[in-house]
Amino acid sequence: MTHPSQDTCAEIVRLYFGEHWKAGTIAAQLGLHPDVVRRVLGLGPERPPVEPRPQLLDPFRDFIASTLASYPTLRSSRLYDMLCDRGFRGSVRTVRLYVATVRPQKRREPMIGEQAQVDWAYVGKIPVPGGERALWLFVIVLSYSRALWGEFVLDLSVQSLCRSLVRAAGAFGGVTRQWLFDNPKTVVIERCGPAVRFHPTLLSLSADMRVQPRLCGVRQPQHKGRVERAIRYLRDRFLAGRTILGVADGNAQLARFIADVALVRPHPVDGQRSVGDVFAEEQSRLLSLPNPLPATDLILPTHVDTQAFVRLDTNRYSVPSDFAGRTLTLVADDLRIRVLDGASEVAAHPRSFGRRQIIEAPEHRAALVRERRAALELKGRDRLLTVAPDFTVVLERWAKGGPSLGFLVSRAIRLLDLYGNDTFTAAVEEIVKRGLRDISAIAVACDRIRRVKRHPVPVDIAFPAHLDDRDITPHDLETYDDK
Repeated sequence: MTHPSQDTCAEIVRLYFGEHWKAGTIAAQLGLHPDVVRRVLGLGPERPPVEPRPQLLDPFRDFIASTLASYPTLRSSRLYDMLCDRGFRGSVRTVRLYVATVRPQKRREPMIGEQAQVDWAYVGKIPVPGGERALWLFVIVLSYSRALWGEFVLDLSVQSLCRSLVRAAGAFGGVTRQWLFDNPKTVVIERCGPAVRFHPTLLSLSADMRVQPRLCGVRQPQHKGRVERAIRYLRDRFLAGRTILGVADGNAQLARFIADVALVRPHPVDGQRSVGDVFAEEQSRLLSLPNPLPATDLILPTHVDTQAFVRLDTNRYSVPSDFAGRTLTLVADDLRIRVLDGASEVAAHPRSFGRRQIIEAPEHRAALVRERRAALELKGRDRLLTVAPDFTVVLERWAKGGPSLGFLVSRAIRLLDLYGNDTFTAAVEEIVKRGLRDISAIAVACDRIRRVKRHPVPVDIAFPAHLDDRDITPHDLETYDDK
């Protein structure tokens, strides 16, 4: 402890004797140790702590303790009246302040097997094909034993919630009588005070599992403090300093952590036993699981586009081309999707959580290519090839992908009718040389060549439905009656 400078010593003496500051105030204001200030002032070492003065409540402390032990919720004002009858002469405020420090706190321990608390924790973003996605950690905690289970998920849909709840019930070997949730949209569709409308999918699962869904108060996270503490525990002991490369990798690491670390930690209430020991006691009191377990797949109608693909999220999945343009049934979980025609499965793929991905079975592509090549025999093809032999190259490019080949051929015939043989042939030769394939490129080329040749703007005349030919042959007027 260094000695202060001469200027500092002078300032200490001035403040103490001139301004009558206390030694502790001087030490705080000058940033010095109190012993340094006392040494400069010659006050000697710090005085020993003063013994607490006797208080009016001292003779009554044992009486207050015994009364509160028998009646923990007894009001301080009633205690004050009882103390006054026994000779207390202090104020009711003194009693209130003291009782607040000694009143036994009621610990609300849940009944065994009664409740499990559910929540999610945001972990971060992970790369996926075509972009990145948010990674979440689903956590469920048994309120009595503090046994926890969790898994990493990439979506927070109600199907994902139900899937995780069923998997957690399988991991625990049973289910509690209540699930306590926060108030997300995947759980609560509408809430007005105590009136709650749960998501129907969650309600259906709760009925199948014989569980009562319950909600904590709005913006009251302390109501589900056990799962909040479990999430904090996982952040500090599991996620800290750990790299999660994906869902499968993260779930494997989490399963090992729960078995090796989380279940062997001391129970927060009964410190003589581990969480695993208390869980073994609670497991026998859980509700038995239904057999079979409820299905949690996403099931919805889906339209097959002209390219024989169905969509889920931002991704496209192939189906046989025979089903193009039809409406089928899509069944999906977090691992695979299936496309059904009635009860028959027509396609199955691993589910992708990437962005804008095309998942295609090789046999579907081969069949589609064969059909597109067969589409080269569409009506009108011979006319186009007769006028413009290079149109074969355009047809081959169209067969490799894009809109319906029949639709493109009909558009090409329309351009041939509008601009004539010479203009259409020159336009096809131009786009073949430039490596283009779009039907709009042929239309632009036709119009540019028309303007160079100074031909009039072609007009597509719409004929009535009963006229099937744009060429009208005039009748002989001699046949008409002169009258």
